[in-house]
Amino acid sequence: MEKSPKNNEQADTQTLDETVFEKKYNVLLHNDDYTTMDFVIDVIQRVFHKPADIAENLTMKIHFEGSAVCGAYCYEIAETKVNLVHSLAAKQNFPLKASMEPI
Repeated sequence: MEKSPKNNEQADTQTLDETVFEKKYNVLLHNDDYTTMDFVIDVIQRVFHKPADIAENLTMKIHFEGSAVCGAYCYEIAETKVNLVHSLAAKQNFPLKASMEPI
């Protein structure tokens, strides 16, 4: 009977370790020839909660370097942000692409 509490304690520790050390993913936006810079700035502010000056800097990096990391999140949140970017872009008929990569 004494093994049960120990097993529960091990299960709690394993769950805590998995939560604390959950893998993170960078979310990137990619340059294209059609999406306006104003729209990209707006998306970065709305989806990634960046202030205007940071959003403008990231947009310029996307423009000149081809892509930029806009944030790092757990898998589910990164996936949601990628889908939100695609949804917002589609509503405006822009081909803005977002992707995620493990850190």
